[in-house]
Amino acid sequence: MKTGIACLFAGYVLSQFYRAFLAVLSPVLASDLGTTAEDLADASGLWFIVFAAMQVPVGAALDRIGPRRTAAALLLVGAVGAAVFATATAPLQIKIAMALIGVGCSPVLMSGYYIFARSYSPAVFGTLAGAMVGVGNLGNIGSSLPLSLAVEVFGWRGTVWGLAVLTAAIAGLVVAFLRDPPRVQVQADGSLFDLLAMRSLWPVFVMMALCYAPVAALRGLWVGPYYTDVFGATADEIGQVTLMMGMAMVLGSFAYGPLERLLGTRKWLVLGGNLIALAALIGLWLWPLAGGWVTLGLLILFGFAGTSFPMVIAHGRAFLPAHLTGRGVTLLNLFGIGSVGLAQFATGRLSGRIAQPPAEAPYLAIFLFFIIALAIGLAIYALSEDRTD
Repeated sequence: MKTGIACLFAGYVLSQFYRAFLAVLSPVLASDLGTTAEDLADASGLWFIVFAAMQVPVGAALDRIGPRRTAAALLLVGAVGAAVFATATAPLQIKIAMALIGVGCSPVLMSGYYIFARSYSPAVFGTLAGAMVGVGNLGNIGSSLPLSLAVEVFGWRGTVWGLAVLTAAIAGLVVAFLRDPPRVQVQADGSLFDLLAMRSLWPVFVMMALCYAPVAALRGLWVGPYYTDVFGATADEIGQVTLMMGMAMVLGSFAYGPLERLLGTRKWLVLGGNLIALAALIGLWLWPLAGGWVTLGLLILFGFAGTSFPMVIAHGRAFLPAHLTGRGVTLLNLFGIGSVGLAQFATGRLSGRIAQPPAEAPYLAIFLFFIIALAIGLAIYALSEDRTD
């Protein structure tokens, strides 16, 4: 089981890589394929929307056939998507490829969470969930400076072909080593409607929808165009910025679990962390031309504090009945991931409609969009019931 879980961890590293690598590839895709910032926002948005839509069938599949077959089969779809990306000759093919990759990545994290919920003590779920995201965020690091170096050596097509092969290999390892936990035997099957009827989950759903979108959207896409348009950054400089922001997200993911045990609360930990993230986002909005260590420091702080979504899932999981664990954690993830896709479409339209100069104008609108969204999420989540295991 430990080897199989390690394979899921590797798959989740790829998932985090795929959702963030467009920020670094944006200059080369623009020069080779003529992609615009709005094209890339649509491609990124499709990844998240398709990923989110897949959470409903993935949740049912986890409860009915288990994580082994679910994760392996869909990872192969992701490998096909990477191959389509590597052979793309127009922006439309990039969008199709990202949709297929979104299908492939959709079961990996939830397969791990399903196993954690079914095979380990509830008291350590938040720590394990955060650890998986923390390790997965190594994909954020890989999709920064290491990716830009790989593109220089192998070209972007050769690099993405390598990713296609790696994705298929991880699917094979999941089949070989992952073992499904025993199924829960219950009289009633239950459905998503049973979960949606639980009012204690509603504020958690809202927080899932509004806490992850800002950090995922900025790190996954907008940091690259922001640094290019406002500061004239090169691909290597963008790689360095996204590397440091990605490292902050890794550290933040690992920090939330121990802090939960130290403080004895999930609700107030999530609220406090996201208030810090909100302050960093406001700083980016107030000083969009600061540059240097000021902008980088705000992005690092935002990345560190903004990785609370594993703790939000742990908060929601504490309300779930055992026989709906798979559907419950994937429903929570649907709210988190789906909102990122919608946000990418919305911010892509904002970017395309706000005239330049000044160069920072579209990014001021994007920062303000996420400030309002996160503030609304915090206000509603403050009404939630705290629950730990």
